[in-house]
Amino acid sequence: MRCIQVVNVRWFNATAWYGMFLSRLLIEAGHDVLVLGLPGTLSARKGEEWGLPMRLMDLNTTTPWGIAALYAELKGLVREFRPDVVNCHRGEAFLLWGLLRKELGSFGLVRTRGDQRRPKANIVNRWLHNDVSDAVITTNSPMTRHFRDAFGISPSRLHEILGGVDTTTFRPDPGARERIRAELGYGENDFVVGLLGRFDRVKGQLELIKAVSRLRREGAGNLRLLLLGFDSATPEATVRGWIAEHGVEDVTTITGKRPDIPACLNALDLGVVASLWSETIARAALEIMATGVPLIGTDVGVMPDLLEPAALFPAGDVDAMALRINAAMTEPGLVTALREGQRRRMGGLSEQDFLARTLAVYEGLR
Repeated sequence: MRCIQVVNVRWFNATAWYGMFLSRLLIEAGHDVLVLGLPGTLSARKGEEWGLPMRLMDLNTTTPWGIAALYAELKGLVREFRPDVVNCHRGEAFLLWGLLRKELGSFGLVRTRGDQRRPKANIVNRWLHNDVSDAVITTNSPMTRHFRDAFGISPSRLHEILGGVDTTTFRPDPGARERIRAELGYGENDFVVGLLGRFDRVKGQLELIKAVSRLRREGAGNLRLLLLGFDSATPEATVRGWIAEHGVEDVTTITGKRPDIPACLNALDLGVVASLWSETIARAALEIMATGVPLIGTDVGVMPDLLEPAALFPAGDVDAMALRINAAMTEPGLVTALREGQRRRMGGLSEQDFLARTLAVYEGLR
């Protein structure tokens, strides 16, 4: 199959990862793939690092002359590459791909919706999603319900694919656990809580710091906090200020950028997704779950699709987060239940599941 993946995302965020990881899986399975990206962006750089076949163009142009030139360039690309499927992972340029689909009729058009903003059910969007695109893929159940209820898209054209995780990289590794815990100075009885994510207000590092601080004041002397993150929208200095303000400097470690994140995840006793919103594609959650580390998280985005109710708490609720962490520290039965629920859920979220479900959609367009 010949596929164009349109990943016009400036940052290497979850949406970019979803499209590029899928591209890599398709290539490894023997399909011909071309990834379209934006020049001079982090996502384009990551695609090149991964060795993906990239074509960079100004897909987000908004000027009339830029749009006209882009349309002509995309038409030439379709005639050159002859795709069976074009999958748009962002809304910019989706209208142009819709017009090309109508004009040429030579490829199937898929819109994958992996961001948190729910599209307005206006005339143009209804036309694009119901009459022009051949399939819509969503990455979480709230977005699926929105397209079903607000757009009236039929179940045969609406597909929910949460993504997948590289289970050869992210897996239980007792040796890595022992090595990283020794490196970071954790004792056998230390209970290490960790959050994986860039430093950004949306990720909830502050709320987790507050929860750990509260539990320490209440007597949780063996509790440790590991922040697997680095400078982003929020500077590391700001995060360190929060840590100092709440008196947890002596039990908190910030990793910065590391090449051995899978090993670091194995060092955790409990993973936390503390995000205040978003998480429509919970890459970090999937990676933590794949290592076999029990996970708790806020009730935003895709998280209720991944975790049992006992693992969820309201976004921004420090008290509820602290209660969940304390329960994981003191109730072995809960940890066992969390692990078992995650094991069952991961049964359909491997990289091969991700590829197979996506190919089933693509093949259904022929």
